[in-house]
Amino acid sequence: MPSGAAPELRVCPLPRRAGLRAAGEVSLVTRALWERVLDRAVREGEDVYCLELSAVTFVDVAGVGALADAARRLGPGRRIVLHRPPSGVLRMLEMFWPELPGIEVTMS
Repeated sequence: MPSGAAPELRVCPLPRRAGLRAAGEVSLVTRALWERVLDRAVREGEDVYCLELSAVTFVDVAGVGALADAARRLGPGRRIVLHRPPSGVLRMLEMFWPELPGIEVTMS
């Protein structure tokens, strides 16, 4: 990203499964889009909703908090699967929301 450029977050649907691929940063500037992505995950009603996050470079604590809130709004037996999230996301989940049902992490 060029010096002085605003952070951005890009999302696109995943082929052949419910979910989205995200790229960029989740911060104050991009939080509204991130929260719409998470609301969509909750509303779609799929048992498993995948978020491919390997191209996400940063998620602030408020972004991880929004993820935790979305997971709490899922119905029984539903989950959001995070594919290859940034390590900071894992650390924040473990620190602030340990054993939160509704979130599964896979590094494959």
